[in-house]
Amino acid sequence: MGDPHRRPGGPPRRPAGGRPRHRRPCHRHPHPPDRVLTTGHHPGRSRTTSTSTRPVPVVTPDTGGSGFGPKLLIPVLVGPLLNPINTTMVSVALAPISRDLGIGASQAIWLVAALYLASAIAQPTMGKLADRFGPKKVFMAGLVVVGIAGVVPEVLTGFGGAVFARVLIGIGTSSAYPAALTTLRQHSLRIGKPTPPLVLGALSITSLVSAAAGPPLGGALIAAFGWHAIFLVNVPLAAFGLVVAGLWLPSDRLRPRTDADVPVLTALDPFGMVLMTGTVSALLVFLLDITAGLWWLLGVAVVLLVALVLWELRATKPFIDVRMLARNGALSRTYVRLFLVYMLAYTMTYGFSQWVQDVAGYSSDQAGYIQLPAAVIAGIASFLIARKTAVRGPLIVAATVPIVGGLLLLGLHTGSPLVLLALAPALFGIPQALASVSNQAALYRIVPAESIGTAAGLSRTSVYIGAIAASSLIGGVFGQGPTTADLHVLGWVIVGIAVLLSALTIGDRALRERPAA
Repeated sequence: MGDPHRRPGGPPRRPAGGRPRHRRPCHRHPHPPDRVLTTGHHPGRSRTTSTSTRPVPVVTPDTGGSGFGPKLLIPVLVGPLLNPINTTMVSVALAPISRDLGIGASQAIWLVAALYLASAIAQPTMGKLADRFGPKKVFMAGLVVVGIAGVVPEVLTGFGGAVFARVLIGIGTSSAYPAALTTLRQHSLRIGKPTPPLVLGALSITSLVSAAAGPPLGGALIAAFGWHAIFLVNVPLAAFGLVVAGLWLPSDRLRPRTDADVPVLTALDPFGMVLMTGTVSALLVFLLDITAGLWWLLGVAVVLLVALVLWELRATKPFIDVRMLARNGALSRTYVRLFLVYMLAYTMTYGFSQWVQDVAGYSSDQAGYIQLPAAVIAGIASFLIARKTAVRGPLIVAATVPIVGGLLLLGLHTGSPLVLLALAPALFGIPQALASVSNQAALYRIVPAESIGTAAGLSRTSVYIGAIAASSLIGGVFGQGPTTADLHVLGWVIVGIAVLLSALTIGDRALRERPAA
């Protein structure tokens, strides 16, 4: 007989004055194997909350909440702050190091370039290693290198020791960002929940705020302990990172694997790594001092680039997936935007810091404090945009604001009021924040999970090539020492690059058609 409480074609009727009758589950029609049911936790009963008919990865039991708690986020967020804070902390140390070691501005800029050169090569390499061996192993190994680098200038006391320490810092800190994105993507797959946008935003916020906080922190350390302190501070930071990573990062044994059957050498593509290293090294050394006339290095870079492309087209697991870059114009343009934005930002950071100290007469700590508003503005802007899904609008703002900043530089001189000196770097905190958050969110969505580490590393390589280009520009313009006229030249260059970036961003159809790109 039929259910007397069921209406034709409808759900069972509630009996008058009571609850719906309990029906035993029908075992003749089980759920299909590819259907997943998730239930909310209620005392004494279960309730279906959502269904999906798509195959999903095997997940571990979830006890509720977002699945991205403090124990995961603390090590994930601590690691990526090390590279940005070291890149900008040295900006206020160039002048005192130059005076102490008796070197010129064009030589001191190698302290900047050494870290960027090492990072530009190491970031995608560390990402590839994280994809293969697991992010926790790679991250912790990098922290050990950072800790060692912090004490190198105490042993090798000359300029060479400081440069060597910066190279080690670049290599060690390069493990953090690819490992962080890889950890988040793998954890998301493991628990069957998407990574919250604010978590991704927090990753950018941490990096941006630490980069903006580098100059004031560096200035305070130098004022209290001397310039060696900007190296030694890495020892406790690395130690803290090792502790929280060891305790709270998920074990690499739990990560989803897609290449377990692929031989290690095939998965890593070591020859591709060598070609990439040679290409980037030749290009960046050429850019470091264009006036030296080392044009043969540019030729070497071109030859190695051609060899890299030809090799990667044949590789089973390419280190640089050139086919994906050719097909995915949105990803390639993301890298170009990052290069241009950070070239602008670091031209301002390093050029302005040297001028403020050597020409305007401010001390290292005062130069750092002048740039403190940039840290606050970058943090606020990145937090606000991290909660949004829009991409095109923030990127257009990031491209156009530096035009205003460059024009402001043209009006600065030794007698300029302090408010204008603080406003100039603050204007460049906005584009860094918006470009970093928006481009990272786009990259995270459009790159396959098994390649996220390498893709994240390449995004940082774009940033560091931009920083190297900025170092080369500053070295060529300032020579043995900055002048106010030289600062104005940098202002015109910034305006020109920002106009180009604005045209590329506004004219990008992919940003209009696909906000995630």
